[in-house]
Amino acid sequence: MTSPFPARWRMAAAALALAASVGFAGAAFAAPKVLAKVDGAPITDEDVAVAMADIGAGLPQKLDQAQRQKYVLEYLIDLRLAAKKAEADKLDQSPEFERKLAYYREKLAMEQLLGSIAKAATTEEAERKAYDEAAKAEPPQEEIHARHILLPTEEDAKKALARIKAGEDFAKVANEISKDAGGDGGDLGWFTKDRMVPDFSNAAFKLKPGEISEPVKTQFGWHIIKVEGERNKTFPPFEQLKEQAARFVAQRAQSEAVHALHQAAKIEIFDADGKPISPQAAAPESGKDGEAADKDAPAAAASKDAPAETDKAQGDKKP
Repeated sequence: MTSPFPARWRMAAAALALAASVGFAGAAFAAPKVLAKVDGAPITDEDVAVAMADIGAGLPQKLDQAQRQKYVLEYLIDLRLAAKKAEADKLDQSPEFERKLAYYREKLAMEQLLGSIAKAATTEEAERKAYDEAAKAEPPQEEIHARHILLPTEEDAKKALARIKAGEDFAKVANEISKDAGGDGGDLGWFTKDRMVPDFSNAAFKLKPGEISEPVKTQFGWHIIKVEGERNKTFPPFEQLKEQAARFVAQRAQSEAVHALHQAAKIEIFDADGKPISPQAAAPESGKDGEAADKDAPAAAASKDAPAETDKAQGDKKP
């Protein structure tokens, strides 16, 4: 299903993940294990962990864990050798190098800060409060489990309905003649009324389990609908959404912290000609939420929506 938590909470999920993997990688008490040496300088399992957090997502999916570790270790050996050569050639002393070094230092410092904020914020109490807020915003909804047969004309739909009324199995007829590429006996799974086009939903939600509709016209063609079951869609239990709640609590705390930093600082922005731009004109358009999390999206560093749970009943289905 789509995430039950507000979009404005999800802006720093990626930064949190990176900060957690990099910022707290050294929290373990075990001594680092030396995996390789380059001219006597060690490369440890902790070095591999940091590099994995950086480049792991781009590695070939076919690699298993051992192969990924080997790949990253070899990358670090190449990195160490190339860096030594660059330093010997004084390539690390150019203005461009200094600019990039300053950028990555600030980026890592930001990730450390966001990680520490997230760690402090994600308490059981905060997670349950976020869950309760989301649950309150989504009351129970009626949903049905239905099948359909899609045909191009009303005449075709009437012929299909006649076969079913004569005793043929609905799913069998659907598999034989329905124009819905989904197959599976016309099974649409569970869905709420708002997930289908209105003409289809209005007809389907009038039926009781076991009942079959007369031909129904939508922009997709003519449908015969059979309702298999009905139930109230309830909000998932806390345990099922605990991981999402933790991410959203962390992100909200990060966004609020960055917003506070903005408020405490004097920030000046200039156009290409060096003329000052007002903060309002320089700020990106905010969404309808209009809160700090949207305003401070750049600080979230390339974030994405939190992984959404999927269910056949969810998604914007069109019959």
